[in-house]
Amino acid sequence: MGKLPYSLFAAIAFGTAFIHSAAAQNKDLVARGRYLVNGPAACGNCHTQRGPDLKSASTNILAGGHPFVDPVFEAYSRNITPDKDTGIGTWTDAQIIRAIREGVTKEGDTLGPPMPFETYNRMSDDDAKAIVAYLRTVKPVHNETKQSKFKIPLTPGPPAKGAAAPPKTDKVAYGDYLVNAIAHCLECHTPMVGPVQDYANQNGAGGLEIELPNVTLRTRNITPDKETGIGAWTDAQIRRAITQGVAKDGRKLIPLMPYPYFKNMSASDVDAIIAYLHTLKPVNKKIEPNPTLRSLVKK
Repeated sequence: MGKLPYSLFAAIAFGTAFIHSAAAQNKDLVARGRYLVNGPAACGNCHTQRGPDLKSASTNILAGGHPFVDPVFEAYSRNITPDKDTGIGTWTDAQIIRAIREGVTKEGDTLGPPMPFETYNRMSDDDAKAIVAYLRTVKPVHNETKQSKFKIPLTPGPPAKGAAAPPKTDKVAYGDYLVNAIAHCLECHTPMVGPVQDYANQNGAGGLEIELPNVTLRTRNITPDKETGIGAWTDAQIRRAITQGVAKDGRKLIPLMPYPYFKNMSASDVDAIIAYLHTLKPVNKKIEPNPTLRSLVKK
């Protein structure tokens, strides 16, 4: 058998190297997406139904159906598994990314609250692609979710710019990105004035009301106010609240706070979030305490 011509040998070698490189890049993309979905983005916190302990259930992960009830809407999270009949299995990457960052579905419908596409609008192209790459790998779950109903007009977000995330070496800037483009902390921790969050005056001041059966919960003040916020907390105490769900006084936080996901974040990402929170404008706003987790679980 004769030797392969050099040009053909080189082409085969190049093609093999390209395939291995592409596979490695996709593996890295999926890994980043897994980290985001199960860490700072905490997608399962809304897209997985909750068990008796109020934490995300361990079955039908990301299959949607969790209810969100408000005076102006009755929303149900969507199935974001790759199931072709009830999930996103027939959506293109571009359609999924548009839904995440601009709030527009494959069919052209506008998503409503609590889907935080207004904050995801800042998500980088790389991170959006990573999330989609990971969602393609999760177990498909056939789960038809209820239709959401809204009494308010729904407006899609502007076209996403997809700018790159700030370098991790700029701790505050990267913390800003994590808080406002990935973890959407301030969306939950900023109260409503009329139909919108009061970011201009009460950014991070807490008091957003979240309805559960038989109880209304209120988010905490996470501004650096020393009297009513976290200004008198140490970084270690803030870190414990974020990743373990334990407040400064030892009180266990309600698992609507996604600490079961945030515990998966890297130490450097948590540090960046804390550094950014210290830069928020202090807002003096006392929030009525929530019931204890134990009392809610007993119900």
